[in-house]
Amino acid sequence: MKLTIVLSAVIGLVSTVQGIWLDTNNVTNLKEVSALFAEGLLDYYDGNKYGGTIGMFSWPYYWWEAGGAWGSLIDYTYYMENDTFVPMIKEALEYQTGDDLNYIPLNQSTTEGNDDQGFWGIAVMAAAEKNFSNPNDEKKQWLALTQAVFNTMTARWDHKECHGGLRWQIFQWNSGYDYKNSVSNGCLFNLGARLARFTSNDTYMEWAEKVWDWMYGIGLLTEGEHWYVYDGVTVGGNCSDITKLQWTYNQGLMMSGCAFLYNYTEDELWYNRTMRLLSGAQVFFKDNVMYEAACQDSNNCNQDQRSFKAYFSRFLGLTSVMVPDTEPVISEWLITSANAAAKNSCTGGSDWHTCGLNWQNGTWDGYYGLGEQMSALEVVTNLRVHDLPPPYTANNGGSSKGNPSGGYAVTNTNTSPLNLDKGDTAGASIITVIIAASLIGSGVWLIL
Repeated sequence: MKLTIVLSAVIGLVSTVQGIWLDTNNVTNLKEVSALFAEGLLDYYDGNKYGGTIGMFSWPYYWWEAGGAWGSLIDYTYYMENDTFVPMIKEALEYQTGDDLNYIPLNQSTTEGNDDQGFWGIAVMAAAEKNFSNPNDEKKQWLALTQAVFNTMTARWDHKECHGGLRWQIFQWNSGYDYKNSVSNGCLFNLGARLARFTSNDTYMEWAEKVWDWMYGIGLLTEGEHWYVYDGVTVGGNCSDITKLQWTYNQGLMMSGCAFLYNYTEDELWYNRTMRLLSGAQVFFKDNVMYEAACQDSNNCNQDQRSFKAYFSRFLGLTSVMVPDTEPVISEWLITSANAAAKNSCTGGSDWHTCGLNWQNGTWDGYYGLGEQMSALEVVTNLRVHDLPPPYTANNGGSSKGNPSGGYAVTNTNTSPLNLDKGDTAGASIITVIIAASLIGSGVWLIL
């Protein structure tokens, strides 16, 4: 039945010459086009196949991008008012939580970075804000899972190098442990801003301010009329070795985080920062069509980078809701980009609606994959951000329950979040040592 519906939609929407017909003012059309893109995204899902892992996508897509993909499907479910994939999304988000319910599952603990965990946290934060169908397991409520991610990330804040900040990697044996990148810290900033707004607890806002101040102080945020976000800084020396690459998702993480803080506090400071980051975001558009400036022109975007426009579209949509003054600019960018993606890029493959990387190419560029499908899906679904209620909070209808001590404890409460002190940090270190010891022990047992 589903195949028949999809084929009918393809026949009605797709032309090998003209691409997909997209009418950005027609809700029915937006729902049909986004359904095609969502189906294309799930072509890469392994969890419902024999031998596959629930929540995981096919190689070469890493675990972090799966978190990003489920976030895209949460957006699709909400904005397109389609609950087809709700059971699958819930199953994936619940299955990958790990034993401590903090999105550090054992099967990822040897390779997982702070940014990886952060993107799963952003997915469940969105689930809480959109009143996405709540899990039956009281320990796995969306807000509680978000708080667990936030708590364990803040416990890894590193004062020893560069005066603060999160390292890229969680475990010392992973390449990149000597690097503090904007995406890891941006995830923490974004989650802190959104948790502050959702819970009305300023502890989260204080952490967001702390992250912002550190990123600005170390040189990852530029100052001026246009604010840019650089990739990261290498640990060592005086921590002045900044990698000045700019990525869409870093700009989006910081911009939307500022927008949430402005919506929560009405502080002009966060309004100005939002607007300057929006101004800086112009570098990611050519003729108002979105592109990944650091790699797209040179045709060297890797698998991860080919998904960044998805998150950027998502963060742009949220920004336009949280700070209405940004809406005219952002709507123009999203509409122009969505038209370019649908009519120019998403015309490839044997199904004639496989999406490519370059939306300005005039036709499908031969690229395909999970990231390309996610990006097309997000840029279309976010055209409806103003048609549905804005992100909920606990004070205006948000139903997800919290666990302020989540990540290490198992008691689910609705009390105020805990302030992390030295004891919490020590606890995090002990847990890391225990995980490392268990992994090493397992390896020795296998060798023996």
